[in-house]
Amino acid sequence: MRKPPPHAKPFQKPTERHENAARGRPPRAEKPGAPVVRVGLPTPSVARAHLLYGTHAVTAAWLNPDRICRHLYGSAPALEAFAGTLARAATLQLRRPQPIVADRDAIERLLPTGAVHQGLVLDAEALPEVGLEDVLIGAGDGPAIIVVLDQVTDPHNVGAILRSAAAFGARGLVVQSRHAPEITGVLAKAASGALEVVPVLRETNLARTITRLRDAGFLALGLAEGGEKTITDVAVTDRTVLALGAEGEGLRRLVAENCNLLVSLPTQPPIASLNVSNAAAIALYELARPRPQRETP
Repeated sequence: MRKPPPHAKPFQKPTERHENAARGRPPRAEKPGAPVVRVGLPTPSVARAHLLYGTHAVTAAWLNPDRICRHLYGSAPALEAFAGTLARAATLQLRRPQPIVADRDAIERLLPTGAVHQGLVLDAEALPEVGLEDVLIGAGDGPAIIVVLDQVTDPHNVGAILRSAAAFGARGLVVQSRHAPEITGVLAKAASGALEVVPVLRETNLARTITRLRDAGFLALGLAEGGEKTITDVAVTDRTVLALGAEGEGLRRLVAENCNLLVSLPTQPPIASLNVSNAAAIALYELARPRPQRETP
Protein backbone atom coordinates (compact mmCIF):
# COMPACT_ATOMS: atom_id res chain seq x y z
CA MET A 1 0.00 0.00 0.00
CA ARG A 2 1.41 3.34 -1.03
CA LYS A 3 1.99 5.90 1.65
CA PRO A 4 0.82 9.45 1.07
CA PRO A 5 3.50 11.98 0.17
CA PRO A 6 5.03 13.58 3.22
CA HIS A 7 3.55 16.99 2.46
CA ALA A 8 0.01 15.74 1.75
CA LYS A 9 -2.71 16.95 4.09
CA PRO A 10 -5.54 14.78 5.43
CA PHE A 11 -8.71 14.87 3.38
CA GLN A 12 -11.10 17.67 4.34
CA LYS A 13 -14.66 18.00 3.16
CA PRO A 14 -14.79 20.98 0.77
CA THR A 15 -16.54 23.99 2.19
CA GLU A 16 -19.09 26.08 0.27
CA ARG A 17 -16.39 28.68 -0.21
CA HIS A 18 -14.07 26.11 -1.79
CA GLU A 19 -16.84 24.77 -4.04
CA ASN A 20 -17.77 28.24 -5.18
CA ALA A 21 -14.15 29.04 -5.97
CA ALA A 22 -13.76 25.80 -7.94
CA ARG A 23 -16.85 26.62 -10.00
CA GLY A 24 -15.83 30.20 -10.63
CA ARG A 25 -18.43 31.64 -8.28
CA PRO A 26 -17.70 34.55 -5.96
CA PRO A 27 -17.70 33.88 -2.22
CA ARG A 28 -20.87 34.65 -0.34
CA ALA A 29 -20.89 37.70 1.88
CA GLU A 30 -20.05 37.03 5.51
CA LYS A 31 -22.90 39.22 6.82
CA PRO A 32 -26.50 39.32 5.56
CA GLY A 33 -26.96 42.26 3.21
CA ALA A 34 -23.23 42.91 2.85
CA PRO A 35 -22.21 43.82 -0.72
CA VAL A 36 -20.58 41.16 -2.87
CA VAL A 37 -17.83 42.23 -5.28
CA ARG A 38 -18.10 40.53 -8.66
CA VAL A 39 -15.81 40.66 -11.64
CA GLY A 40 -18.69 39.98 -14.07
CA LEU A 41 -22.17 41.19 -13.22
CA PRO A 42 -25.04 38.67 -13.33
CA THR A 43 -27.43 39.24 -16.19
CA PRO A 44 -30.63 41.07 -15.15
CA SER A 45 -33.88 39.14 -15.33
CA VAL A 46 -35.70 41.98 -17.14
CA ALA A 47 -34.96 44.10 -20.20
CA ARG A 48 -32.76 47.13 -19.59
CA ALA A 49 -35.70 49.51 -20.14
CA HIS A 50 -37.49 47.92 -17.18
CA LEU A 51 -34.62 48.14 -14.69
CA LEU A 52 -35.29 50.59 -11.87
CA TYR A 53 -32.64 53.18 -11.09
CA GLY A 54 -32.08 56.26 -8.99
CA THR A 55 -32.11 56.63 -5.21
CA HIS A 56 -35.82 57.30 -4.63
CA ALA A 57 -37.17 54.72 -7.08
CA VAL A 58 -34.82 51.97 -5.85
CA THR A 59 -35.35 52.75 -2.16
CA ALA A 60 -39.14 52.65 -2.48
CA ALA A 61 -39.08 49.39 -4.45
CA TRP A 62 -36.57 47.77 -2.06
CA LEU A 63 -38.85 48.49 0.91
CA ASN A 64 -42.06 47.47 -0.86
CA PRO A 65 -43.06 43.97 0.32
CA ASP A 66 -45.00 43.49 -2.93
CA ARG A 67 -41.79 43.72 -4.97
CA ILE A 68 -39.74 40.66 -5.85
CA CYS A 69 -36.13 41.86 -6.18
CA ARG A 70 -33.56 39.83 -8.12
CA HIS A 71 -30.35 41.90 -8.14
CA LEU A 72 -29.22 45.21 -6.69
CA TYR A 73 -26.21 46.72 -8.42
CA GLY A 74 -24.50 49.74 -6.92
CA SER A 75 -21.32 51.73 -6.75
CA ALA A 76 -19.43 51.51 -3.46
CA PRO A 77 -20.38 55.05 -2.35
CA ALA A 78 -24.03 54.56 -3.34
CA LEU A 79 -24.30 51.28 -1.43
CA GLU A 80 -22.66 52.87 1.58
CA ALA A 81 -25.35 55.59 1.52
CA PHE A 82 -27.95 52.84 1.02
CA ALA A 83 -26.94 51.05 4.24
CA GLY A 84 -29.85 52.48 6.23
CA THR A 85 -32.33 51.14 3.69
CA LEU A 86 -30.66 47.71 3.77
CA ALA A 87 -30.95 47.68 7.56
CA ARG A 88 -34.59 48.71 7.45
CA ALA A 89 -35.44 45.96 4.94
CA ALA A 90 -33.74 43.45 7.24
CA THR A 91 -35.77 44.74 10.19
CA LEU A 92 -38.94 44.29 8.13
CA GLN A 93 -37.76 40.75 7.31
CA LEU A 94 -38.02 41.34 3.58
CA ARG A 95 -36.34 38.73 1.40
CA ARG A 96 -33.72 40.64 -0.52
CA PRO A 97 -30.61 39.65 -2.49
CA GLN A 98 -27.14 40.68 -1.42
CA PRO A 99 -26.11 43.96 -3.08
CA ILE A 100 -23.47 43.70 -5.79
CA VAL A 101 -20.70 46.30 -6.01
CA ALA A 102 -20.08 47.51 -9.56
CA ASP A 103 -18.14 50.39 -11.05
CA ARG A 104 -19.87 53.25 -12.83
CA ASP A 105 -19.07 51.98 -16.33
CA ALA A 106 -20.54 48.54 -15.57
CA ILE A 107 -23.69 50.13 -14.17
CA GLU A 108 -24.13 52.37 -17.19
CA ARG A 109 -23.77 49.41 -19.54
CA LEU A 110 -26.83 47.89 -17.86
CA LEU A 111 -29.04 50.91 -18.55
CA PRO A 112 -30.33 52.89 -21.53
CA THR A 113 -28.05 55.72 -22.62
CA GLY A 114 -28.35 58.84 -20.50
CA ALA A 115 -30.08 57.25 -17.51
CA VAL A 116 -29.41 59.25 -14.35
CA HIS A 117 -28.89 56.32 -11.99
CA GLN A 118 -27.12 57.91 -8.98
CA GLY A 119 -25.11 54.71 -8.63
CA LEU A 120 -28.05 52.37 -7.98
CA VAL A 121 -29.82 49.89 -10.28
CA LEU A 122 -32.46 47.37 -9.21
CA ASP A 123 -33.52 44.30 -11.16
CA ALA A 124 -37.05 43.60 -9.90
CA GLU A 125 -40.18 41.93 -11.18
CA ALA A 126 -43.15 44.08 -12.17
CA LEU A 127 -45.68 44.83 -9.46
CA PRO A 128 -48.80 42.65 -9.35
CA GLU A 129 -51.65 44.05 -11.42
CA VAL A 130 -54.40 45.83 -9.52
CA GLY A 131 -57.96 46.18 -10.84
CA LEU A 132 -60.48 48.97 -10.41
CA GLU A 133 -62.61 46.84 -8.09
CA ASP A 134 -59.60 46.31 -5.82
CA VAL A 135 -59.17 50.08 -5.49
CA LEU A 136 -62.87 50.63 -4.82
CA ILE A 137 -62.88 47.95 -2.13
CA GLY A 138 -59.81 49.53 -0.54
CA ALA A 139 -61.40 52.98 -0.57
CA GLY A 140 -64.69 51.72 0.87
CA ASP A 141 -67.15 54.57 1.35
CA GLY A 142 -64.45 56.97 2.50
CA PRO A 143 -62.75 59.92 0.76
CA ALA A 144 -60.85 59.04 -2.42
CA ILE A 145 -59.30 60.72 -5.45
CA ILE A 146 -58.70 58.74 -8.62
CA VAL A 147 -56.79 60.17 -11.59
CA VAL A 148 -57.67 59.15 -15.15
CA LEU A 149 -55.20 59.84 -17.98
CA ASP A 150 -56.64 59.87 -21.48
CA GLN A 151 -53.84 59.04 -23.95
CA VAL A 152 -51.07 60.81 -22.02
CA THR A 153 -48.13 58.91 -23.50
CA ASP A 154 -44.96 60.66 -22.31
CA PRO A 155 -43.46 58.52 -19.50
CA HIS A 156 -41.91 61.60 -17.87
CA ASN A 157 -45.36 63.23 -17.63
CA VAL A 158 -47.03 60.06 -16.38
CA GLY A 159 -44.30 59.60 -13.78
CA ALA A 160 -44.58 63.21 -12.61
CA ILE A 161 -48.39 62.91 -12.37
CA LEU A 162 -47.97 59.70 -10.39
CA ARG A 163 -45.69 61.55 -7.98
CA SER A 164 -48.27 64.32 -7.49
CA ALA A 165 -51.01 61.71 -7.09
CA ALA A 166 -49.06 60.10 -4.26
CA ALA A 167 -48.30 63.45 -2.64
CA PHE A 168 -51.99 64.39 -2.54
CA GLY A 169 -53.29 60.98 -1.48
CA ALA A 170 -54.83 59.66 -4.69
CA ARG A 171 -55.99 56.04 -4.55
CA GLY A 172 -55.11 55.10 -8.09
CA LEU A 173 -54.08 56.27 -11.54
CA VAL A 174 -56.07 54.88 -14.47
CA VAL A 175 -54.61 54.70 -17.98
CA GLN A 176 -55.88 53.10 -21.15
CA SER A 177 -54.67 49.61 -21.94
CA ARG A 178 -53.46 50.99 -25.26
CA HIS A 179 -52.04 54.47 -25.88
CA ALA A 180 -50.26 54.57 -22.53
CA PRO A 181 -46.55 54.11 -21.77
CA GLU A 182 -45.10 50.94 -20.30
CA ILE A 183 -43.92 50.98 -16.70
CA THR A 184 -40.24 51.53 -17.39
CA GLY A 185 -37.25 52.80 -15.46
CA VAL A 186 -37.77 56.23 -17.01
CA LEU A 187 -41.33 56.42 -15.69
CA ALA A 188 -40.32 55.06 -12.27
CA LYS A 189 -37.48 57.58 -11.99
CA ALA A 190 -39.86 60.45 -12.80
CA ALA A 191 -42.34 59.09 -10.24
CA SER A 192 -39.61 59.25 -7.57
CA GLY A 193 -40.92 56.27 -5.61
CA ALA A 194 -44.64 56.93 -6.16
CA LEU A 195 -44.94 53.83 -8.36
CA GLU A 196 -44.79 51.77 -5.16
CA VAL A 197 -47.55 53.85 -3.51
CA VAL A 198 -50.22 54.57 -6.15
CA PRO A 199 -51.38 51.62 -8.26
CA VAL A 200 -51.49 52.07 -12.03
CA LEU A 201 -54.69 50.56 -13.43
CA ARG A 202 -55.02 49.67 -17.10
CA GLU A 203 -58.57 49.82 -18.44
CA THR A 204 -59.77 49.16 -21.98
CA ASN A 205 -62.54 51.78 -22.07
CA LEU A 206 -61.97 54.97 -20.08
CA ALA A 207 -65.47 56.36 -20.70
CA ARG A 208 -66.99 53.20 -19.25
CA THR A 209 -64.53 53.34 -16.33
CA ILE A 210 -65.62 56.90 -15.49
CA THR A 211 -69.26 55.80 -15.59
CA ARG A 212 -68.43 52.94 -13.22
CA LEU A 213 -66.78 55.37 -10.83
CA ARG A 214 -69.75 57.75 -10.99
CA ASP A 215 -72.01 54.82 -10.10
CA ALA A 216 -69.76 54.26 -7.07
CA GLY A 217 -70.44 57.79 -5.86
CA PHE A 218 -67.57 59.69 -7.45
CA LEU A 219 -67.85 63.17 -8.94
CA ALA A 220 -66.02 63.09 -12.29
CA LEU A 221 -64.25 66.31 -13.31
CA GLY A 222 -62.60 66.64 -16.69
CA LEU A 223 -59.80 69.19 -16.92
CA ALA A 224 -60.11 71.22 -20.14
CA GLU A 225 -59.14 74.72 -21.26
CA GLY A 226 -62.75 75.38 -22.27
CA GLY A 227 -64.19 74.18 -18.99
CA GLU A 228 -67.59 75.46 -17.85
CA LYS A 229 -66.10 76.59 -14.51
CA THR A 230 -62.68 76.90 -12.97
CA ILE A 231 -61.81 74.12 -10.58
CA THR A 232 -61.62 76.66 -7.74
CA ASP A 233 -65.29 77.56 -8.27
CA VAL A 234 -66.57 74.00 -8.01
CA ALA A 235 -67.79 72.59 -4.70
CA VAL A 236 -66.17 69.17 -5.01
CA THR A 237 -66.97 66.05 -3.01
CA ASP A 238 -64.75 63.76 -0.98
CA ARG A 239 -64.87 61.19 -3.77
CA THR A 240 -63.59 62.71 -6.98
CA VAL A 241 -62.26 61.56 -10.34
CA LEU A 242 -59.85 63.90 -12.12
CA ALA A 243 -59.60 63.20 -15.86
CA LEU A 244 -56.78 64.72 -17.92
CA GLY A 245 -56.12 64.46 -21.63
CA ALA A 246 -53.03 64.61 -23.79
CA GLU A 247 -51.44 67.99 -24.36
CA GLY A 248 -52.86 69.70 -27.42
CA GLU A 249 -55.66 67.22 -28.04
CA GLY A 250 -57.14 67.22 -24.56
CA LEU A 251 -59.86 64.80 -23.50
CA ARG A 252 -61.51 62.76 -26.21
CA ARG A 253 -65.21 63.38 -26.78
CA LEU A 254 -66.62 60.25 -25.12
CA VAL A 255 -64.37 60.64 -22.09
CA ALA A 256 -65.37 64.30 -21.70
CA GLU A 257 -69.08 63.52 -22.14
CA ASN A 258 -68.99 60.96 -19.34
CA CYS A 259 -67.61 63.47 -16.84
CA ASN A 260 -70.06 65.32 -14.59
CA LEU A 261 -68.39 68.63 -15.40
CA LEU A 262 -65.52 70.08 -17.42
CA VAL A 263 -63.35 72.46 -15.41
CA SER A 264 -60.35 74.63 -16.14
CA LEU A 265 -57.50 76.12 -14.14
CA PRO A 266 -57.65 79.86 -13.33
CA THR A 267 -54.70 80.68 -15.61
CA GLN A 268 -54.21 84.03 -17.31
CA PRO A 269 -52.84 85.22 -20.66
CA PRO A 270 -50.34 85.24 -22.19
CA ILE A 271 -49.68 81.72 -20.77
CA ALA A 272 -53.13 80.20 -20.68
CA SER A 273 -52.13 76.53 -20.60
CA LEU A 274 -49.71 74.37 -18.63
CA ASN A 275 -47.85 71.14 -19.14
CA VAL A 276 -50.20 68.26 -18.25
CA SER A 277 -48.11 67.19 -15.25
CA ASN A 278 -48.07 70.74 -13.85
CA ALA A 279 -51.80 71.07 -14.44
CA ALA A 280 -52.38 67.76 -12.66
CA ALA A 281 -50.39 68.88 -9.62
CA ILE A 282 -52.38 72.11 -9.27
CA ALA A 283 -55.73 70.38 -9.76
CA LEU A 284 -54.86 67.63 -7.27
CA TYR A 285 -53.89 70.21 -4.68
CA GLU A 286 -57.23 71.95 -5.17
CA LEU A 287 -59.10 68.66 -4.76
CA ALA A 288 -57.13 67.59 -1.70
CA ARG A 289 -57.00 70.84 0.26
CA PRO A 290 -59.22 71.01 3.34
CA ARG A 291 -62.52 72.88 2.99
CA PRO A 292 -65.05 73.84 5.67
CA GLN A 293 -67.80 72.01 3.76
CA ARG A 294 -68.08 70.25 0.45
CA GLU A 295 -71.20 69.99 -1.63
CA THR A 296 -72.03 68.35 -4.92
CA PRO A 297 -72.41 70.98 -7.69
